[in-house]
Amino acid sequence: MINLNNVSLVFQGGSVALSNITTSINEGEFVYLVGHSGSGKSSFLKLLYKEYISTKGEIEVAGLNVVQLPKWKTPLLRRKLGVVTQEPQLLENRNTYENISFALEVMGSTGEEIESKTNTLLDLVELNENAFKFPDQLSGGEQTRVSIARSLANNPLILLCDEPTGNLDPDLSIQIVSLLEKINRAGTTVVMATHDSSIVNRRKKRVIELSNGKIVRDDEQGRYILR
Repeated sequence: MINLNNVSLVFQGGSVALSNITTSINEGEFVYLVGHSGSGKSSFLKLLYKEYISTKGEIEVAGLNVVQLPKWKTPLLRRKLGVVTQEPQLLENRNTYENISFALEVMGSTGEEIESKTNTLLDLVELNENAFKFPDQLSGGEQTRVSIARSLANNPLILLCDEPTGNLDPDLSIQIVSLLEKINRAGTTVVMATHDSSIVNRRKKRVIELSNGKIVRDDEQGRYILR
């Protein structure tokens, strides 16, 4: 599903974001990508959806060779992925329903498909009662739920989450993680970057820990202690 072989990312000027990363994530896994801020978590995820281009190494995602994939085929890769960021980045002039349906409109779905899928996603993230509220009328947790719903519009094989609970209180964070686990149980592979050890230690999931751009630990059902 996801394979990285000897992957490095060096920015212009010589700053090393990732160094000789080799790992695999199987279909259906839920993986926590952990480490301090600046450890390389965001860079790791951005390489997977070709926001960044690796300096060296091989990357395969959902059967596609990401490194050799020409720029014009990048949308093909991203249609297989859902991406959730720490800042939900919702359209302020659109309500919850419209923020979700917009993703379907962009993909060229029919009106009937848009209505059906949007309602299904609203139900999944439990936001039916907030369907016609605008982002500034939603809590932080509700905005994150809208972002998750929008990322699922294209039925992604893999959901990449970059600190989705970073701005939320502990209770809301647990709610979001529970939602992601529900999505994972339905068959979607989930990779979640976080530096919150309290979240990781509540769930027995695989943990990949990064430090200074290198993998320093890869444990099945491992605990994470912020060092």
